[in-house]
Amino acid sequence: MSGAPDAAVRTLSEQAFEVVRERIVSGVIAEDAPVRQDALAAELGVSKIPLREALARLEQEGLLIGRPNRGYVVRPMSADQAEEIYALRLAIEPAAAGRACAEAGEAERTAVRTAFERLDAAAADDLARVAVMNRDFHTALVRSAGRPLTAQLVERLSILSERYVVAHLKPAGREARAHGEHRDLLEAWLDGRAEAVETQLAGHIQGTLDDLRAQFGAATRGAESFLPG
Repeated sequence: MSGAPDAAVRTLSEQAFEVVRERIVSGVIAEDAPVRQDALAAELGVSKIPLREALARLEQEGLLIGRPNRGYVVRPMSADQAEEIYALRLAIEPAAAGRACAEAGEAERTAVRTAFERLDAAAADDLARVAVMNRDFHTALVRSAGRPLTAQLVERLSILSERYVVAHLKPAGREARAHGEHRDLLEAWLDGRAEAVETQLAGHIQGTLDDLRAQFGAATRGAESFLPG
């Protein structure tokens, strides 16, 4: 019984984490905006202890910046961060997914199908949820490779990608293109075609990065910024 209060705090912290994270990814809490902890705790019906735990975790995941005596603000998106995230994904993810599809058992194949179905069912007008389902799908593609550290790295990079995924999918036609690429990738992965998986996934990640480069470039040139907020 002595562990029950701690468990309750963790549960409240998890709930606060999910709510604040979704608001950051969707742009409801704007870049550089302070997180008003008193108002947020009252709105969510939690004390400051689980909320602070949630905010500390969001800082660890790169979504918030903690400033001494000033609390937390939302970390701005940047072209440099996008370049770094997607370069790492290109270096790790395609080869890991190719290895995983060659070694997958039925449980892993079912998990990948389920992740794709959830992504497929996510409403296009709720891009924050699409980003979460996208992360789950990409992570599922590498889990069966017998390399848990690689899977953790892919998941971590996918979490950091989520705001960029939302930004990338906003222009018309992008969601349909991504859906087609994901479906082709799913088929190759389930067929165990490792080389095709590596090629398709590398092209998918590179295509997203190319689009983001163009969007950041347009914003820099004074066009309407695609960034949330």
